[in-house]
Amino acid sequence: MNAAAENILGISERRARGQSLLQLVDDEPEMRDILARVAASGDHYANEMRLAPSEVHNDERIVDCRVSPIVADNACLLVEITDVTRRAQISRENALLIQHGAGRQMIRQLAHEIKNPLGGIRGAAQLLERQLSDAELREYTDVVISETDRLAALVDTLLGPGGPPNKQPVNVHELLEYVLRIIAAEDQRNVNIRRDYDPGLPLIGLDRDQMIQALLNLVRNAAAALAGQGTLTLRSRAVTNFTIGNARHRVIASIEIEDDGPGIPVDMQDSIFYPLVTTRPEGTGLGLPAAQELISRHGGLIEFESRPGRTIFMVRIPLQQVVRDD
Repeated sequence: MNAAAENILGISERRARGQSLLQLVDDEPEMRDILARVAASGDHYANEMRLAPSEVHNDERIVDCRVSPIVADNACLLVEITDVTRRAQISRENALLIQHGAGRQMIRQLAHEIKNPLGGIRGAAQLLERQLSDAELREYTDVVISETDRLAALVDTLLGPGGPPNKQPVNVHELLEYVLRIIAAEDQRNVNIRRDYDPGLPLIGLDRDQMIQALLNLVRNAAAALAGQGTLTLRSRAVTNFTIGNARHRVIASIEIEDDGPGIPVDMQDSIFYPLVTTRPEGTGLGLPAAQELISRHGGLIEFESRPGRTIFMVRIPLQQVVRDD
């Protein structure tokens, strides 16, 4: 057991001596299967797996695990574990950026195609309404006008607010508290709110209105996932040496919105930032793409992790000048 293994497993060689490797990884089923398979077949085996949070490591980690048969003293297996969590995160961030770009282009094209004929439909309905003397018939034209206005509002949401952000020094915690007041007014009475703020987080140059809209979309989704019962946690941290796309930032602000609801279905996790994708019957599927667009205007990115009982959306906002990695 070398120093890297001690770090990954969170235990010293002296304390680990005599214990089963499976004990050190909380009897991870995939690890147990790999060890048994190599011991039985004598073949080499490699796979990527996830290690659950432990007392030493608070977060789930992704590792490359390679197992080889050997003959050395009393040992019969060589296990090599490499922590690739950050590499996997960077790959996922790049995928999110690509998804966001494709989604943004798609919704803008869709919105323009819808918006062009709406004005003509509304105008024709108004002209028809003037020719009708029967009040009952005018009710139908009222429906046409009303539904046209509703579609126009939806298209405006798809297009989103234009222009670059109007950045001013902002206290992120004040924005979060403002969003919570809005959510409270929407009758989430049984949701337990937990705050875990970093008091040392400085003021950040942000567009207040755009950030409120982005955070409101995320917090509202989390509250809706709880269906009125559960815990909603808001967390802030300063994170150093963080990469977004191909740019490495010396310091970023990480704002996390966590809920203990049922989680996002696995088959939808790769597409939730595309427009019109939603898990709720009453949802529009526009909240997450709009939030990602608004955060991207600040050079940031929204990431997420989700499993039953724990879903976290992480807003990453740069604080300092970037260092290019290319």
